[in-house]
Amino acid sequence: MAVAIRRALRVAALAPALLSPIAMPAAAVAVQERPTLALVGGRILDGFGGPAIENGVVLVAGERIVAVGPAAEVAVPDGVRVVDTNGMTVLPGLCDMHVHLQLLGHGDYERWDELYGDRNEEIMAIAARQLLEAGVTCARDLGGPLDELVATKQRIADGTIPGPRLFISGPFLQRAPYEPWQADYRWGVNGADDARAKTTRLIDAGVDVIKLIDQDQLTSEEVAAIVETAHAAGTPVVAHAHRMDEIRVGIAHGVDNFEHTGLGTAPGYADDVLEALGERNTGIFWTPTISPLYLLRYTGEAFPERLDDPAWRAHMPVDMADEIRASLEHIPRLPYYALFPSRIPILPRKFEQIRSTGARLLIGTDSGIPATFHTDSTWREMVKWVELGVSPMEVIQAATLWPGRFFGRDDLGNLKPGALADVIAVRGDPLTDMGVLRRVDVVVKGGVVVR
Repeated sequence: MAVAIRRALRVAALAPALLSPIAMPAAAVAVQERPTLALVGGRILDGFGGPAIENGVVLVAGERIVAVGPAAEVAVPDGVRVVDTNGMTVLPGLCDMHVHLQLLGHGDYERWDELYGDRNEEIMAIAARQLLEAGVTCARDLGGPLDELVATKQRIADGTIPGPRLFISGPFLQRAPYEPWQADYRWGVNGADDARAKTTRLIDAGVDVIKLIDQDQLTSEEVAAIVETAHAAGTPVVAHAHRMDEIRVGIAHGVDNFEHTGLGTAPGYADDVLEALGERNTGIFWTPTISPLYLLRYTGEAFPERLDDPAWRAHMPVDMADEIRASLEHIPRLPYYALFPSRIPILPRKFEQIRSTGARLLIGTDSGIPATFHTDSTWREMVKWVELGVSPMEVIQAATLWPGRFFGRDDLGNLKPGALADVIAVRGDPLTDMGVLRRVDVVVKGGVVVR
């Protein structure tokens, strides 16, 4: 084996995991020494933001990377499977930090639940496969029925079904479900003891994050009970940020990550909110989910033909796909559509305000909501960020490096020795045209070639 490979193996064996926003013990990384796969010839963006590696090699042993570098420096041993990436950009697999696997883009949540609420695991398997084939090797589900999400996460982990590495919140914690039929994924909180008990139940079930919504409608004691219980268990807390008071309450109680930018009514964020965010700066994460309103308007007004693209129907039963298509026949009649005139014009300013605070931005899409299909939601969000002035490298890191850092995973969201071999390759250069991510030619997850 070449010297560069041996050196990479020694480094990988010593690589610790970074701490997450909630302090967790570092874990040693074990690496299988015999290389099993090599991606050879493409331009490599390793996720760290430095110069690209031209004519590069990513060498994999088992589920982890053992060497990354120019072909002149990284030898590929005889007998190793080679994936030719000439003409491609090679980068870490994408992570979508806000998805809903129980949804597939249907326009009416209540009807969807009525028709398919007893088929959640089947639906989640479809969504997971769609995401993975789109180059999403890591996803965070922020709101869904607990048992089915736990089961889906386990089925992906043990290889029963294909899908991204799944991180889950389970049900939202809030004052009460908006409608009785939502009770399996919206848990009402009534008092600090109940808040503590429900948070503990979620953590004991194996969730990765706790999700708060409408926290400004809870008492201070209830919010404190949720956040303190979660943090004591080393579990981050994610919260909605539609309203100014939701953000104020979340900041006051040490929430780790806020979600959304565009559904609030205020034309901009209040000075006190921006100041408080600035004080926490890089210690807080924000997932703007910018693209869904733009995408719904695009589909309803500019290009209705998108609904006849067979790509979003991938792996669905025909009758289910036809039902989704019918639900989106008249997009202007959907409740979301009424938000366009007041919300879309203020999105760019609010997005820039959040960026100006120094909060760590994460790519997330609300994938699964009306007309936001798992097959194309992630790359569309990334393109929208570029249109709004974010540099392409920052956008890529928001979908790779920073999600890994949020989870305290130094082996996730980057390409280096010891990292998990979650790798994608696309034809073209996302640094000059982010749209090339619409078609991911190579998908590798844990050293296994998916596509």
